[in-house]
Amino acid sequence: MVTFSPINTSILNNLSQIVGQDNISTSDSERQLHSRDQSFHEAHLPDVVVWANTAQEVADILALANSHHVPVTAWGAGSSLEGNPLPVHGGILLDMSKMDSIVAIHADDFQVTVQAGKPRKDLNRVLAKYGLFFPPDPGANATIGGMLANNAAGIRTVKYGASKDNILKMQVALADGRLIEVGSRSVKQSAGYNLLQLFVGSEGTLGIITEATLKLAPIPQFRTTMIATFATVEAAIEAVVAIRGSGIDVAALEFLDTIAVTMLIRSGVEIEPNHTLFMEVHTAHESSMQADIDLVSEICKEFDCISFLPIQDYTEQGKLWEARHGSYETIVRLNPDKQFQVMDVAVPISAYPEIIDFGKQLLDEHNIQAALIGHASDGNIHFTLPYSNKDELAIIKHINSLVIAKALELGGTATGEHGVGIGKKAYMSDEHGEAVDVMRMLKQTLDPNGILNPSKVIPD
Repeated sequence: MVTFSPINTSILNNLSQIVGQDNISTSDSERQLHSRDQSFHEAHLPDVVVWANTAQEVADILALANSHHVPVTAWGAGSSLEGNPLPVHGGILLDMSKMDSIVAIHADDFQVTVQAGKPRKDLNRVLAKYGLFFPPDPGANATIGGMLANNAAGIRTVKYGASKDNILKMQVALADGRLIEVGSRSVKQSAGYNLLQLFVGSEGTLGIITEATLKLAPIPQFRTTMIATFATVEAAIEAVVAIRGSGIDVAALEFLDTIAVTMLIRSGVEIEPNHTLFMEVHTAHESSMQADIDLVSEICKEFDCISFLPIQDYTEQGKLWEARHGSYETIVRLNPDKQFQVMDVAVPISAYPEIIDFGKQLLDEHNIQAALIGHASDGNIHFTLPYSNKDELAIIKHINSLVIAKALELGGTATGEHGVGIGKKAYMSDEHGEAVDVMRMLKQTLDPNGILNPSKVIPD
């Protein structure tokens, strides 16, 4: 078991020399603000919050912490859902939000280089002037570093991939204070070990990302959003599988059950209270767009959809997707007497109906009204599970464990996009077996003193 040292006056003075006194805080308010994310996990107070402005400052902070055996947890926007950035052992909370510069836009190469603290939505507002965007869309205005550290995905993964598919090069600060660069701005890369992907999804346990060169995509010339409603979950999910198998280049395909839809209606969204698919298609030509709409409509009608509505007005599309992105916040706001655990698993698309049915049976057995929302196009489903006390939380955790076990049995994963953090750590051995020992070896090699985001990802 790793033993950490407490923060003392000498360490605080050294931190002040690295980043300046204005970039250090031990106030209760700042420590509280950085003690919890958007998850249900217990809050953990850091001993000190430190804001870095440069990659060298990050490296120097890590070198100092490593020499004194002080834990360091990186913080982006605090929007994670599995306790990924919580400072479980106190120590230094390294806030990356001031490292938010765009280093260079390589428009002709469809690339951009940014500091790790740049928020995704802010970046895309700048890139829109060049007709480009960074596609991964987890909904929240997460920082680029946080997205890469968790391998964030979101609604457009089926077409554009997750964060791991949209990264070319990174600068990473190691535990001993070295700054290294991994990857290349060349789209094709086959030189040496793929260290780039080693750090993606490592949640700051192997190194802290300070800068990234991202792949960009052209803003689509034409896009259509479609809403299809169904009487049963089974019909909606069968339509998902059929649409994925049709050859249509779908950019987004989201599933919301009646509970989730009802919450959106209560927040002001005008849709029917049925099991619903939100879909989006991107094309370069208007003629092919209409052909895609016609085919999707035909498929939905084959599965007895109640209604089908294509939306081509971009303002209306934006309102709908904003509502979808804000669905969790809407559910929380409309249920002030409840707390929520958002469960995240993913399975092969052919097993999607089975994992949905399995989860719904468990919910029915325990008489739990939970919203089901999923990135149906890539087999990712979220159960938004409510609870009011410790007994109900115990039931929720039990359901969570059973659904994870079922997802693994079906060839899936314990977490499709939320990452491991605190909540999914216990299932890593079930999913990866002896490969977890290899993960431990990598951790020991890159972080021998165990200072980087301890008690995350790898089971104790």
